[in-house]
Amino acid sequence: MVHKRNTKTADRHFASSPKQQLRVFAPASVANVACGYDVLGFAVEAPGDEVAVKEIGKAGLVITKIEGDAGKLPLNPEQNSITAPVLKYLKDIQCGVGFEFELVKNVPFSGGMGSSSASSVAGVYAVNELLGKPLSRRELLPFAMEGERIACGTAHADNVAAALLGGFVIVRSSSPLDVVQIDYPSRLHCTLVHPEVTIRTRDSREALPEKVYLKDAVSQWGNVAGLIAGLTKGDFDLISRSLEDHLIEPVRSAFIPSYEDVKMAALQAGALGCNISGSGPSMFALTTSKRTAEKCAAAMQAVFEKLGIESQTHVSRINNRGPRVIS
Repeated sequence: MVHKRNTKTADRHFASSPKQQLRVFAPASVANVACGYDVLGFAVEAPGDEVAVKEIGKAGLVITKIEGDAGKLPLNPEQNSITAPVLKYLKDIQCGVGFEFELVKNVPFSGGMGSSSASSVAGVYAVNELLGKPLSRRELLPFAMEGERIACGTAHADNVAAALLGGFVIVRSSSPLDVVQIDYPSRLHCTLVHPEVTIRTRDSREALPEKVYLKDAVSQWGNVAGLIAGLTKGDFDLISRSLEDHLIEPVRSAFIPSYEDVKMAALQAGALGCNISGSGPSMFALTTSKRTAEKCAAAMQAVFEKLGIESQTHVSRINNRGPRVIS
């Protein structure tokens, strides 16, 4: 659970570390995890965003360079997912130090892999490191969520919590914020396939039904409980049986060309399960080995290739570290 803290702390506790600049990596993430719409998520090893942060001699934030965004991201600190969380963070801890940012954007926009989360986590984590870690990772979570609000209008925690804390997370409650980390088998691998198909997160959300049948909700609850039990017990059969979605997948899969064929290709290649990553169009598959994950990647990508759709694949273990300093 994210606890309240005392913010009445003098600026002297936030003195810069000897290293006045550093570079941080923050991972992409998979939200929903099939049956856990807005309440489940996990981090991956790749892709991820990188941010270089340097302390400057005056208050304020400056974005000097962004790579990989094709000019789409604003340089205004109040409108960018990497700096908006930092502005809120610095105000809250009453710190007047200024910073300069350079961002390398590797997580695709509107791809369903937590693009805005990776940027916001990288920014606020880097500044917290430079200031000597005045806040814990859990205390950084509400600030990192500000990047989600900037990007899509709502401060969701599933991607952000996974990217910031690492591993698998449950968002038990959004108000008050209560995030729980859960155990999972170390053998678990993830395949991510991102087809060159454009789906806006807001459009994907607006397509969802406002009401669902009770019988479908009950089935969904059973799968969520089963998936969590399977992860914590290391029961791969239970994980596989529970990676079913009766509420969101039937609607959002229509946005992804040949979705059922791609999913079947992953299952035939040995995946425990396959579903939409976040709001799509990326898809994920969970497996018990890197070899099987690579087979799933090739099989899923082949289906998109037949449609003339280019795609990128990423294979990794579950990322249990979250963000990290890389230089």
